[in-house]
Order: sequence, then structure tokens, then C-alpha cells
Amino acid sequence: MWGSLTIPIEDGFDTMRNNMSMDPKFKEFHEFCMENNISFNVISAGLRPILRKVLDAFLGAQESSNINIVANDADIDGSTPWKPIWLHETELGHDKALSVNQGRAEAASACVEGEIPLIIFIGDGVSDLTAAREADILFARKGLKLEEYCNKNQIPYIPFETFADIKKEVQHIMKEDLEKTGGTGIPARFNPRANMWRRISSKQAVPKFAAATPSNEEKMFLWPEAFSDYQPKAVPQDGSV
Repeated sequence: MWGSLTIPIEDGFDTMRNNMSMDPKFKEFHEFCMENNISFNVISAGLRPILRKVLDAFLGAQESSNINIVANDADIDGSTPWKPIWLHETELGHDKALSVNQGRAEAASACVEGEIPLIIFIGDGVSDLTAAREADILFARKGLKLEEYCNKNQIPYIPFETFADIKKEVQHIMKEDLEKTGGTGIPARFNPRANMWRRISSKQAVPKFAAATPSNEEKMFLWPEAFSDYQPKAVPQDGSV
């Protein structure tokens, strides 16, 4: 699908810009994470160059630069077909479960002695299904595939409509943990399946790594279709730009 494109990424992004949307509370939630030293990552089955341009457009280049993107890559030069560089050997090119667990290991290695990483995953679509069981705390957007999958397979999750809901719940989780554990020992909420190795902590267990996907991620798989009627920008006859 991506390999059928030969247009420059800038022209392609201009074409899709009018069809993009992002949760209006996404920026506010990201700022909250930064203020509370919660690492924020976008984990996607899309292409990293496209995702970076999306984040730049909605957040601004400076704030976007603070977000790590874990996704498939691409070789795009504008004259030859796009060459996707798949992150993993899977149907979607990206095994999000593997990325979440790699993120957990990286977060643990960055913690000081006795500190515990708490993994928060925010998802909505088909590409998020494999990661559903791996997080300590799972948020699933209401009415979409991930919520349907969690209900069918009895996977605990917190439903949400906007990132304002997520911010409110994360604030509650942080407060709950402090009240129940005094900031020591096993966190008030964690996933036993994903945390058999978790050691008792003598320090407050606060989120150290947050994995999230952009809203309406499934649209990313449709973007190439929007290019099917692409026409290069016309050059004025008088030679002006």
C-alpha cells in the first residue's frame, strides 16, 4: 500500500492535512505528562515520518520533539516509490506488545534503585490488540475495536472518550497510590501478568513510561488512498511561484 506512492512527503502531507483530526485535549494531556515527569511515547503501526509531521502540525515542532515515536520507518525521496521499513515481522509491521515490553525494560533501567516503572497504554484500534494485556493500566477509546476486544476477552481497561478523561484518571491513580501505599511497596494498580518480576520498592511508584497512540489511528491506513487522485501542483505559465 505505502509502496505504491511516489510523491514527495511534503505534497502528500498537504493533501491529507484537511482530513486529519486530533483529540483537542491531546496537547493538554501531553503538557500534563511533561509537568509530572511522565515519559510520553507514541506507539503506532503507521510510518514515523508521517507521524512526526502530524505531531509537528498539531503541537508545534518544539513540543513535538519531546515525544518519542516508536513506529515503522520509511525511505522517501519523492522520485521513487516509498519504501516502508517495517519494525517487526508482523502483519502490521509493528508488534506493539514487543514495543511495550521493550519500553518497560528501558524505563526500569532508567529508574533509580528501588523505583518501579508503571506502564500506561492508550489505544483504540486493531493494531493495539496485541498490547492490551501488557500494560499495567490500559485505556481503550469507547466504541472502537480495542474496547470490543477487551470486553470479549475479559481484559481490564478504563474506557475514555477524550484525553481529558485520561488526564483525570491518571491524576486519580497517582493520588490513589500515594494514599494506599504511602509511596512504597507494590503500586496500588499493576498488571500481575506483566509484572511477575516487579520488586518491592522503597520509593513512590509513579508512572515512568506512558505509551499512547494518536486518536483515530486507523485513518493512517487509509491515507494512501487519499493520494490516488493526487496531481502535482501546477506551475504558473508566467514562471512566478
